[in-house]
Amino acid sequence: MKTIRLTAAQAMMRYLANQLNEDGDAYIAGVWAIFGHGNVAGIGEALYGIRDELPTYRGQNEQSMAHAAIAYAKQLGRRRAMAVTSSIGPGALNMVTAAALAHVNRLPVLFIPGDVFANRGPDPVLQQIEDFGDGTVSVNDCFKPVSRYFDRIMRPEHLLTALPRAMRTLTDPADCGPVTLAFCQDVQAEAYDYPESFFHKKTWRFRRPEPDAFEFEAAVDALKAAKNPVIVAGGGVHFSGATETLRAFVEKHRIPVVETQAGKSALAWDHEFNFGPVGVTGCESANIVSGKADLVLGIGTRFQDFTTGSWALFKNPARKILALNVQAYDSAKHDAIPLVADAKVGLEKLSAALGDHAFASPDAGLKASWFAKADAVTAAPVDANTLPTDMQVIGAVQRASRDNTVVMCAAGTMPGELHQLWKAKLPLSYHMEYGFSCMGYEIAGGLGIKMAEPDRDVIVMVGDGSYMMMNSELATAVGMGVKLTLVITDNRGYGCINRLQMGTGGAEFNNLYAHSNVSPIGIDFAAHAASMGAKSHKVSSIAELETALDAAREATETTVIVIDTDPYPTPEAGGHWWDVAVPEVSGRPEVNTARAAYEAALKERS
Repeated sequence: MKTIRLTAAQAMMRYLANQLNEDGDAYIAGVWAIFGHGNVAGIGEALYGIRDELPTYRGQNEQSMAHAAIAYAKQLGRRRAMAVTSSIGPGALNMVTAAALAHVNRLPVLFIPGDVFANRGPDPVLQQIEDFGDGTVSVNDCFKPVSRYFDRIMRPEHLLTALPRAMRTLTDPADCGPVTLAFCQDVQAEAYDYPESFFHKKTWRFRRPEPDAFEFEAAVDALKAAKNPVIVAGGGVHFSGATETLRAFVEKHRIPVVETQAGKSALAWDHEFNFGPVGVTGCESANIVSGKADLVLGIGTRFQDFTTGSWALFKNPARKILALNVQAYDSAKHDAIPLVADAKVGLEKLSAALGDHAFASPDAGLKASWFAKADAVTAAPVDANTLPTDMQVIGAVQRASRDNTVVMCAAGTMPGELHQLWKAKLPLSYHMEYGFSCMGYEIAGGLGIKMAEPDRDVIVMVGDGSYMMMNSELATAVGMGVKLTLVITDNRGYGCINRLQMGTGGAEFNNLYAHSNVSPIGIDFAAHAASMGAKSHKVSSIAELETALDAAREATETTVIVIDTDPYPTPEAGGHWWDVAVPEVSGRPEVNTARAAYEAALKERS
């Protein structure tokens, strides 16, 4: 057997560079890296040696680098991924939040944090945390609950089993999610005689599981027995590449479709059978058909709390749930009829089994009524002297967008209102991280999207709160020449949570600057963005915003547009009840009133 002598770090990077996807592209498209004492000597040297085959990108924060990597994978439907490396200690822990985000959203990313010395010579090494009762623990054990696969590389030959297991997890449609390979820093530098065959190019194919015969028969029977079915399209429709299959299915069998945050854009917004966004952040048309449905066919959705209106939305007493999902865990939720299969394969087989069976078309007037209301709240304001709403900002961005535009966001006010109001035309033109609703994902995520699809026009919608939390990858985008358009809506605090606080009877407290012990500080976001190299504008009206957006589209550099907005208005129509517990005891009458309403809603759900 021919061997090649490499350090463990060199072997890892050479192996990763030779893993291909079905299209012949390198599956690991690059490595994001911030070097420290725990990875600079071993991994840093290895990445330098292979930099022409496996590019290295340097970000500003380990968490935001990982967000960029995760967004990259999501935008490409999980067909490619990236790795992220850090030193031991704080750098590694910075990535744990991003690992949780990837875990919740079922997205592939490879974390390679430096770890302690396997030989325990310099123990405790710089930044090593000690568990007084367990000598095997390091900070990287924090990755275990938020990783789909975790391993600690304590000998060079561990890579021979750990790396194939990592790739299997990253490319598995059911188990897909973050992988953590905690890499002991002395082992990174140790040499070993690896088999040359270990580094042969390998293609990883994305399997499409077929449905079990018994489950499939039960699913077909349930569909045929239904009178008013509805399809809940989740992110699995995109990951399966099943958008066209879904369109053909609903056109043939005439079933209305409602979309989750992850599933939005599975059908064009103006398709006859797309009844819009569902759940707490959904619209009237989608929630009405969902409430009447006697069969809810979930496709690639994990039936998250927001999607289901805390399980108060699907209220037909005869309602059954049929869950088509590649992950058995998700298909068995809430006593659903499970159909464990790939979304595309499952829909094709269901359609064949149904034959010409078609259902009564839903009331098209519901959809027309909703969009009339949506158009009214997104229209430009009549009074240009008042602060615009976030809804009006969305309308301006919508009017400036094109078919190749990707609008993206993650947390705060915008996710709910974009879900309700944005008109997504093409698949993957709506990119929302709302599984974890992680503030700070936005700018780094926009960078990852643009790296994944350079020809797309990427518009990042971000509130002042999220911008303040994590903005440093704006400098990275500028430095890499990656063009983004950022729209910063400044409502002077956490407007979304302030409204939730008010809605549950709470006093306005500690969310808007005006109601906290921090005085309104008048941050000049345009100047801050300009200091990082972006072209920036502060606009004072929707008309000025539209002019700035037109200029940004023609520009070659990253543009940041800042606009002040009113923190209070939201769409009066749409939405659904959400289970947010209200205190049982309070000296404030507003809280007691909210508690009474909450208890009434709980009784209605039960």
